[in-house]
Amino acid sequence: MNKAALIDAIAQKTGMTKKQADDMIEAFTGIVTERLRAKEEVTIAGFGTFMSKERSARGGVNPRNPKEHIQIHAMTIPKFKAGKALKDALKQGQ
Repeated sequence: MNKAALIDAIAQKTGMTKKQADDMIEAFTGIVTERLRAKEEVTIAGFGTFMSKERSARGGVNPRNPKEHIQIHAMTIPKFKAGKALKDALKQGQ
């Protein structure tokens, strides 16, 4: 599902317009991004937790030239941990 399909699904399920659904998704992603940049977690009960994680610097191999070793810089990455209700819902679908 892409963003346009998600907007359509939200608009149909809630009865709001596609513009309102798009504004809601934009606000949600903006808020989550802002909080993750501030090193905060965003927890949605029953769904999961969005968090940022520091990945330390490490050595690697250049994929274009496997003999060349490179240094991969430290970086901050996004992470999502699924909540119990989401995990249980996926188990039931199997």
